[in-house]
Amino acid sequence: MTGADVLLLALGAVAVGAGVLVVTTKHLVRAGLYLVVCLGALAGDFLVLSAELVAWVQVLIYVGAVVVLLLFAVMLTRAPIGASDDLDRPGWPAALIGGGAGLGLAALLVDAYRWSTVTLPDAGTAERLGEQIFQSWVLPFEVLSVLLLSALVGAIVLSRPDIGRAAPQRDGTAGDLVDSEPGGRR
Repeated sequence: MTGADVLLLALGAVAVGAGVLVVTTKHLVRAGLYLVVCLGALAGDFLVLSAELVAWVQVLIYVGAVVVLLLFAVMLTRAPIGASDDLDRPGWPAALIGGGAGLGLAALLVDAYRWSTVTLPDAGTAERLGEQIFQSWVLPFEVLSVLLLSALVGAIVLSRPDIGRAAPQRDGTAGDLVDSEPGGRR
């Protein structure tokens, strides 16, 4: 085993450990921070594999934008910051399914490669990656941008309780406004 193999396995272990913490923690904000660690370890794996551009895109887009958007959405919607009983569900069905899928994929991988070495292709360049994204993958790229935009609009709608509420009506006396909801705010 080379040093790169050891580093790849260590970063993979950090990513898997942080991923397990993401789905097992009862604190929503901590889950977001564990996600940062998991995605950072994956960026490190890309660096070890000589995919520098993909690693920095991983850091900038996923760690720098998506996780920050997730944390802002949690803070804007006034979700509970501390431990939440809603997040405390029995984990054995998920652990059973995840463990079975992991063992199945590991058996498939070992059966396919039988511990043989695989030669890697030459490292990609930013020019080749740009050609692939904007020629072959332009539709999925645009669908992803619409998905992120709809998530942002959804966070705004959830954070503002006045959106979707009926407008106050005038009762005709002295210019007072009457709320459409009993006990509502003016």
